[in-house]
Amino acid sequence: MAIRILGVDPSLRCSGYGLIDVEGSRMRAVAWGIIKNKPELPISTCLLNIHRELSEKIELWQPNQAAIENMFFFKNPSTAIRLGEARGAVLLALSLQLPEVYGYEPRKVKQSIVGRGSATKPQVQMMVRQLLGLQGEKLSADAADALAVAICHAFAKASPVFRSEPL
Repeated sequence: MAIRILGVDPSLRCSGYGLIDVEGSRMRAVAWGIIKNKPELPISTCLLNIHRELSEKIELWQPNQAAIENMFFFKNPSTAIRLGEARGAVLLALSLQLPEVYGYEPRKVKQSIVGRGSATKPQVQMMVRQLLGLQGEKLSADAADALAVAICHAFAKASPVFRSEPL
């Protein structure tokens, strides 16, 4: 039986999402894209938009599991706060409809996809395309990051060594 995993790369202005089906060692991309907010929108409107759009996608696609990219170190506190707010809107949408939500550090996601925790966005994008057979498809960096989070979760769930705990 296939497991459907929704991966999310949260951001206030451009959150990526990616949905994959996993059956045994096979992975297939189902859907991907971005939730975009215009720079002139107030933060509260952006958060509501993220929550609403993601909730609609969850209802439509009915994932079994979800994974989100965790926050990492920021030099600018206001950037960290904005990302935390976006992440909160994403976590609320996921938690209201799914029993468990998992979080992964950016370095762990890159390590599982590319083999190096310091991989660049283009390297992650290239490997996501390769792993999911998306060579001819349009794939933004944010959507690729979200698909990478979903793939990382699939690898973690299949690994007897790497343990992942729900948030």
